[in-house]
Amino acid sequence: MENNKSSTATISQNGNQSNGSSTKDSMKSSQLRELFEDGLKDIYWAEKALTKAIPKMVKKATSKKLIDALSSHLAETEDQITRLEEVFESIDKKPEAKKCEAMAGLIKEAEEIMESSEEGVMRDAGIISAGQKVEHYEIATYGTLRQFAETLGLNEAASLLEKTLKEEKAADQKLSEVAKNAINIEAAQADV
Repeated sequence: MENNKSSTATISQNGNQSNGSSTKDSMKSSQLRELFEDGLKDIYWAEKALTKAIPKMVKKATSKKLIDALSSHLAETEDQITRLEEVFESIDKKPEAKKCEAMAGLIKEAEEIMESSEEGVMRDAGIISAGQKVEHYEIATYGTLRQFAETLGLNEAASLLEKTLKEEKAADQKLSEVAKNAINIEAAQADV
């Protein structure tokens, strides 16, 4: 019995045979676009959730440098939400949030750290630890989304995402400086 499998080969207008790779390529591009848009919805939810979580961290922090770093990043986070809305607009999509389970878990962990840590320098060290986990997640996410945008030829989106990526890296660096120059030293001395 003869096997009649359908072939994806087609004949183009110039008579050359094609194996359907352009269809596969556009399907892959479509799937990457879907992954990109899903990632945008995810980080959009995450940033909005952070505008509620960061003020709680500020309220529990005692170090002026930490409070300043967190407060500054809260203002930046609000700008990043607006920038994400610009990214959605640049790809002709309405801004939409989808719950980010990873960020929800990081925020929950931050709340647990703040509740279980002794008030003062120990809690500040815990807040920095939780904050850096958040920053590292955001750095990974924005780096990935920027690369997807570049691959898809979404230059405006890529540029906007790059700006946020740089801000997230700077926020992480600021938390590291606060930790190294004061909090961790004081926490270690308090432990003795």
